[in-house]
Amino acid sequence: MIKIDIINEVAKVADISKGRAEIAVETIFSTMKNALKDGERIELRGFGVFEVKSRKTGIGRNPRTGEIVPIAPGKKVRFKPGKEIKNL
Repeated sequence: MIKIDIINEVAKVADISKGRAEIAVETIFSTMKNALKDGERIELRGFGVFEVKSRKTGIGRNPRTGEIVPIAPGKKVRFKPGKEIKNL
């Protein structure tokens, strides 16, 4: 499923135009992106939890040359599915 499929489903279920459905879906996604960017946790009951976790620094290895490469600290988004999603 891609974003346009979600937009079409929202338009159909809510009985609104695809343009209005697109605005709604884009608003939800941009709100979620901004919340994650600010380090907030997003909990959708019955679906799951999105949160930003810090990634440690480390040392990796280039598989082609075997050269040691430093890995910079960073952040990544984690998703933990809720009970309803786990039981699919």
